[in-house]
Amino acid sequence: MFSKRAQWSAPVNRLTLERRKRDARGEQLLDLTVSNPTRASIPYPEEELAEALARGASAPYDPDPRGIRSAREALAAEQRCDARDLLLTASTSEAYSFLFKLLTDPGDVVLTPTPSYPLLEHLSSMELVELRTFPLEFHRRWELHDIPVDARTRAIVVVNPNNPTGSFVTPAEQETLAAHGVPIISDEVFLPYPLEGGGTTLVRDDLLTFALGGLSKSAGLPHYKLGWIRVSGPGKDEALEALELIADNFLSVSTPVQSALPDLLRLAPQIRGAISRRIHRNLDTLRAHIHGSARVLPVEGGWSAVIRVPRLMSDEDFALALLERGVVVQPGYFFDFASEGYVVVSLLTHEEVFAEGVRRLADMIGT
Repeated sequence: MFSKRAQWSAPVNRLTLERRKRDARGEQLLDLTVSNPTRASIPYPEEELAEALARGASAPYDPDPRGIRSAREALAAEQRCDARDLLLTASTSEAYSFLFKLLTDPGDVVLTPTPSYPLLEHLSSMELVELRTFPLEFHRRWELHDIPVDARTRAIVVVNPNNPTGSFVTPAEQETLAAHGVPIISDEVFLPYPLEGGGTTLVRDDLLTFALGGLSKSAGLPHYKLGWIRVSGPGKDEALEALELIADNFLSVSTPVQSALPDLLRLAPQIRGAISRRIHRNLDTLRAHIHGSARVLPVEGGWSAVIRVPRLMSDEDFALALLERGVVVQPGYFFDFASEGYVVVSLLTHEEVFAEGVRRLADMIGT
């Protein structure tokens, strides 16, 4: 028997069921939610990637729980930090798991803003940690507000820039977060993709901070399964020693990928450039089509865009009505928006699919 904590099932709603029916019938949908770059017709230097992995595959297995030195030194050169400040993981999700193990006991509290991607709820539950949220409020931009730190709070998690709002954590907001004196976990997987703004990594000398990154977004290589934690601030050495002990019990990062990391980091700008061009062009297309009673909200970075739509129906009903026109979008409730009237699209989508999908979206809003 599984405990109640271990009984997991994917949420099934009307939108999910309707899409499954259409997929089963073989209907061709314009999917504006594609977030996997390997399924978005992004050009890759496939021969060079294969050669890098082949060289890595010949490396002897000599595990280091922090990550093999050559990999960390290559990453440190790119991050402009000391290799001793880095610990490699198999993914950002694993990095969160390690940090929750490090910073919390069962029943402790971790804070994070909403709207946000629905990942931390599951990861915190699996570590028996209580996740509490505080609002990102939209004024002229999305801003952090009302951070409810109390005696049980062990960490504040921010995504910089946020998914899906695309808002960076500004220097002033970083100061506000640090004033609470609680360790900060900054998920910076989308940091290499500025659009209408710019942001900086959240690294501090006066507070224990953990900046997360990975190949999944920065190099468009989610299937290579390598992420990292950069640790800074007071208590850094003790935190890294404890993380090393945690990682030593898993040793989950692939040796071939670690060995290939210097080459992969060399190839990453080429892939990142192709992704950046795609998301910039799609954002221009979106802004050209969406106007009048709907509005594309500011997108400072990342590869999602939030559209404010007329609140004539629920977000789920809006997404279902658009599905009738052959277009898939994410309704706002998927990201815990505080009210109705939001849909989210991925700027990573193939440009022709995106343009036609956005045209149908604009037509539906117009009617």
